[in-house]
Amino acid sequence: MLAQTLLSKDQIAAAALSALPKIGPKRLMLLLKHHDPQTAWQVVQGRAKPSEVVAAMLNTEGLSTLLRHRATQDLQDQIEQRCNRAGIKITIFGDENYPNCLAADISPPAVLFYLGDLSSLENRRVGMIGTRSATASGRYLAANIAFDLAMSDVCVISGLARGIDAWAHRGALRALESKSNSASESDAGTRRNTGRPVGVVASGLDVIYPREHGQLWQDIATQGALLSESAPGSPPEAFRFPLRNRILAALSEVLVVVESRATGGSMITVDEAQKRDVSVLAVPGSPRNVASNGTNLLIQQGCLPILGAQDVLVALGLDNRRAPENFYDPRVRLTTSDQQLVSEMAGAPFTLDEFVIRSGLTTIDAAVALGRLEALGWVVENSGWWEVIDVRQPLR
Repeated sequence: MLAQTLLSKDQIAAAALSALPKIGPKRLMLLLKHHDPQTAWQVVQGRAKPSEVVAAMLNTEGLSTLLRHRATQDLQDQIEQRCNRAGIKITIFGDENYPNCLAADISPPAVLFYLGDLSSLENRRVGMIGTRSATASGRYLAANIAFDLAMSDVCVISGLARGIDAWAHRGALRALESKSNSASESDAGTRRNTGRPVGVVASGLDVIYPREHGQLWQDIATQGALLSESAPGSPPEAFRFPLRNRILAALSEVLVVVESRATGGSMITVDEAQKRDVSVLAVPGSPRNVASNGTNLLIQQGCLPILGAQDVLVALGLDNRRAPENFYDPRVRLTTSDQQLVSEMAGAPFTLDEFVIRSGLTTIDAAVALGRLEALGWVVENSGWWEVIDVRQPLR
C-alpha cells in the first residue's frame, strides 16, 4: 500500500484540467502557460476571463460549452481521491522537481503524474522497446541487456507493454536486487547510484494495463518511478499510446529496439526519437523471423546494430548531449535571420498580421517563415494565434 500524498490546490486543479474531454497535451499546455492552474480551472468553468489566446482556443468546436459542463467540483474531488488512494504525486511543467530531460523537449507534458522517485531519471537513460509478441530469444536478450545496463548504473526506460518492454524491466529489477544483496548495509548510496527502472504508461497510474503486470508496476513504482500524463482513472484508450511513446522517446538518451515488426508501436516510438535526434540502436535478427523485420529494416536505414549492453554503453559514451548535467535542446539551430524573428516575437502570442508588421516581411514571406519555424519546433499555432516556444520558460 503506497502512502498518501498531500496535493496542493494548484496540483489538484491541474490534474482535473488534464482529465477534461478534448483537452489534449497542446491545449493543456496552452491553458497552463497563460493562467495558473486554479485560474485556468475558473476559466474553463466560465468564472474567469481568459487570455486572448485561450479565448480563441475555447471558441473552437464548441469547447467552452463542453468544458463548462464537465469542469465540476465533483471531478476535482474524484481526482484528488484517486491520487490519495494510489499515492500518486503530481509535478507541473516549471516546478522545481519537473524532470529536466522533459522540460527541454519539443512537446513536454504540462502535467506529469508519478509514483516513486523522479531522481531515478538523474542517471544515464536508455529506452528499451520492442514487440509485444516477442520470441523467447528476444525476451532473454532484452532482460540480459537491461540487467547489464542497470548494473552499469543506467536507468532503463520502457512503456511496460507485454513482451520486450516487460522483460527489459524484469532484467533491470533483477540487477537492482543483485546490487542490493551484494552491498553492505552501510552503503547508503548504492540504491541511489544504481540504475533504477522507469516505466511510462498510457493509462492512469491507478489503471493497470495489461492487468497481469500489476506486480511489475508495483515493483517499478517502489524501486524506481512510474510516469503518466493521463489523469488517474483514465483507461488505456488507443489514442493515449502514441502520446505515451513521445514521452518515452523524450526521456531516452539512446533508444534500443530489441525486436519489432515493420509497423506498430515500436516504430512510432522510433519516429518520435528521430524527431528529437535521439540515437536509435537495433538488435539484428534472422530475415526469416517476423519479429525482427522492423529491427532489420532500421539497420538497413542506417541505425547502428548492437549485440549487447557494451554496444549501448559505447553509444552513451559517444553521445552526451542529453546527459543529466546538460540541458539539451534537440531543435535545429536557427539561422541568424530566423533567430532574429524568433527573438522579436518571443514573450506573448501574436497573429499573422502582427508578425507582418513587426518583421517587415510581406504576408506571403511571413506565412512561409512561420510555417518553417513551426516545422522546426520554434513556434506553435493555435486557433489563429502564434507563440514562440521557449523550452526553459516555466508555466507560471
